[in-house]
Amino acid sequence: MEALDIARWQFGITTVYHFFFVPVTIGLVFLVAMLQTAWHRTGNEKYLRLTRFYGKLFLINFALGIATGIVQEFQFGMNWSDYSRFVGDVFGAPLAIEGLLAFFLESTFLGLWIFGWDRLKPAVHLACIWLAAIGTVLSAYFILAANSFMQNPVGYRMDEESGRAELTDFWAVMTNKVVLVTFPHTIFACFMVGGAVVAGVGLWQMLRGPRREDEEEREAFRTAVRLGAVVLLVAGAGTMVSGDFQGKVMTEVQPMKMAAAEGLYEDEAPASFSLLTVGTLDGSEPLFEVKIPRLLSFLGTGTWDGEVRGIDSLQEEYEQRFGPGDYAPNIPVTYWTFRAMITAGGLAMVGGAWLLWATRRRRLPSLATWEGRWLLRTAVALPFLPLAASSFGWIFTEMGRQPWVVFGLMETSAGVSPGVSAGEALTTLVGFTALYAALAVVEFRLLLTYIRKGLPDADPPQLVDDPDAPLAFAY
Repeated sequence: MEALDIARWQFGITTVYHFFFVPVTIGLVFLVAMLQTAWHRTGNEKYLRLTRFYGKLFLINFALGIATGIVQEFQFGMNWSDYSRFVGDVFGAPLAIEGLLAFFLESTFLGLWIFGWDRLKPAVHLACIWLAAIGTVLSAYFILAANSFMQNPVGYRMDEESGRAELTDFWAVMTNKVVLVTFPHTIFACFMVGGAVVAGVGLWQMLRGPRREDEEEREAFRTAVRLGAVVLLVAGAGTMVSGDFQGKVMTEVQPMKMAAAEGLYEDEAPASFSLLTVGTLDGSEPLFEVKIPRLLSFLGTGTWDGEVRGIDSLQEEYEQRFGPGDYAPNIPVTYWTFRAMITAGGLAMVGGAWLLWATRRRRLPSLATWEGRWLLRTAVALPFLPLAASSFGWIFTEMGRQPWVVFGLMETSAGVSPGVSAGEALTTLVGFTALYAALAVVEFRLLLTYIRKGLPDADPPQLVDDPDAPLAFAY
């Protein structure tokens, strides 16, 4: 393998692995803030216990997310130095603000929230978790703005002497039409993950938890299950609507990605949406197809008879604009990741609806029944379904842009570091993969350990008047 292939594998592995933690962090912190708000307003200690329980899971995930996210920053200089030189003036601005503003906001106020249970007034302490939650969303926006420049370059000019893209309009970068549709789609997907984690863990506690016979604890987790399921369903609807808008923008600015997502080789008007296509190994010819007439036209253009460009005509156009080359991404990967994203997200919504139905009127099927056994399986699988959907969506977004690292400006092959050999890249790939595998074991062991313990005691915080008293770690 060449250094380029290894560098791409390394970036893909580390990015997808880091992205496992991002949706959980963003979705779960808002649900923890909602639970603490409920305790602050009602004084009901079940909400305090749930806040501490899910807050602990959130903090474990947040710590691992930070550890894996740091690597992302260094990869631009290690394996992608030519890319960094080319786009650093544009790409660096939103990332710098993300670190100085958004990450500072979330980390600072999260620290106050962790150590301030008995040092801050309840309203101030509650504000800390909300500010930390807002920080996670701001962080997502700035990172997506940087990524959206790679999908649809705006707000720049090319310096012919240095061969670099230079930022000319920061506001254009921050209001890129791609980020305006990608951001809500991503945040809704994060809420799906957060809701699924809360609901799935809560249901497992009700069915198999160590204190499942404790009526007070069962009632607390019933509240968590229903809250998580409602958030999952509402966020799922938001994901679908925002995804529709995203598809129309994608058809406009990256028509090749839309064509690849559908395995569409010829221009079609009206265009049919492929539910299932089985093709040749290279993906160039369909062997079996199941399609919905006109649906792709609506998804791509907003009309039922609009034209959607195919791969062949776009290839000819791009050869005229950019010169000889293969401008189509890997068709099987883009086609199947797109459908895996939709399928996993849809199954998560079905699971959320079933949880609401199964826990209605304080009922819960016994594990002795088939419904109870399948509910337990659903509880275990539910958190992973929207997480898988988010990961497949991210893979589709990045693979569908190929062969460009910055669409229309720089090909991926031109962005790799020229001074990094294949052996050096392979060494770091193996090292990072082994390290991440070890971190995954640590993450799951910690999560399972604290999930199995069940709800902590309420132990309402008492304000400490002594300013010299040491800070207490509440978890």
